[in-house]
Amino acid sequence: MITIIGPTASGKTSYATHLAHRLSSEIISADSRQVYRGMDLGTGKDLADYQVEGIQIPYHLIDIMPAGSRYNLFAYQHDFHRVYADMLARGIEHPILCGGTGMYVESVLRGYHLPDVPPNEALREQLRPYSLDELKQTLATYGPLHNKTDVDSAQRAIRAIEIAEYIRQQREQGIEHTEFPPIESLIICLDLSREARRERISQRLHQRLEEGMTAEVEQLLASGVKPEDLIYYGLEYKFVTQYVIGEIDYTTMRQQLEIAIHQFAKRQMTWFRGMERRGFTLHYLDALLPMPEKIAQTEALMRQHGYL
Repeated sequence: MITIIGPTASGKTSYATHLAHRLSSEIISADSRQVYRGMDLGTGKDLADYQVEGIQIPYHLIDIMPAGSRYNLFAYQHDFHRVYADMLARGIEHPILCGGTGMYVESVLRGYHLPDVPPNEALREQLRPYSLDELKQTLATYGPLHNKTDVDSAQRAIRAIEIAEYIRQQREQGIEHTEFPPIESLIICLDLSREARRERISQRLHQRLEEGMTAEVEQLLASGVKPEDLIYYGLEYKFVTQYVIGEIDYTTMRQQLEIAIHQFAKRQMTWFRGMERRGFTLHYLDALLPMPEKIAQTEALMRQHGYL
């Protein structure tokens, strides 16, 4: 499998579709918001990019959920493996995973064990006074029950304990859970300077507002999606919804949204660099290279690592 990651506005979709065209492949999205129907401009689906030289590039896990619903990592992992197994069965030699949601990407590459664990409010209340170090010590007592998890905050540590406790109880009752194997992948990260990234984010935001992002939110609200449900999705849908319902003015909406997207892109790169610390090898590719050069460098990497 080929995995394409990178910050927002780095050109992942266009690059992935051109690579898919070259390899006669298909694309599996790894974007936590592109799963929702009707949320197109705000999530950057760029569906026109899936036409390359007159050929429609097949894509998966886009537009699979109604706007206003809640999707999660557990569902994504199962949906990914269903699609991935089908692609392999049809002889797709190099499926392409493409997206900017680092946790979605890492969950399938590493093979996270993610049972659909309901909240345990009593346990959460019990653990709330504990320090992060104490929570880590508690988690360690579960031994191999829980996958190695980044617990860099008390909230994440409590959730990890909650999952581990749920698994322990289920196993005591003789109930086992599906675990997915890790997937070997050539990981390519589109890279661009902070200045270039900020410029492209600002340009793209202007373009999407011009193309009707406000009208998209108005249509979603008119279809019955509640404002609080759109605000839950964050970024474009949070700020544009607040503008549409009159909580903020247009100038404030645009300024705050631009700042939020820049911060989001920074967090994306922090996650991807963290993947390297967690044992993944990332191959950085200049996002500003002409497309033929990007494809040529990708093919060289694939040959170097035995993919071609």
